[in-house]
Amino acid sequence: MAEVKDQLEIRFRLTDGSDIGPKPFPDATTVATLKETVVAQWPKDKENGPKTVKDVKLISAGRILENNKTVGDCRSPVCNLSGAVTTMHVIIQHQVTEKEKKKKPKGEVKKQNKCVCLCFGARC
Repeated sequence: MAEVKDQLEIRFRLTDGSDIGPKPFPDATTVATLKETVVAQWPKDKENGPKTVKDVKLISAGRILENNKTVGDCRSPVCNLSGAVTTMHVIIQHQVTEKEKKKKPKGEVKKQNKCVCLCFGARC
């Protein structure tokens, strides 16, 4: 595969471990355009696919990518290796509509996810 300096090979990893791509994208491509690609190429046999770009979050190198950033902005030094493919993880978060918000009973308490990390270790 010939290396093109102003393009990046991107693979989109879905939550079930399957992939869309890899496919080359120019450095000037925005994250919003990448999300449009994910929505358009989402496998038809998979349930709960994204309906709009707003349902999609892309994660690369541990960062959630912003719509106005470009592929070039998200490029890491590892991407410059010959034949390297960048994997972006796809998270689907469906937007809650006003209609769905009204369905919740008023007395319902919203559950909060809490994460606690404990480290136990002996000091010498």
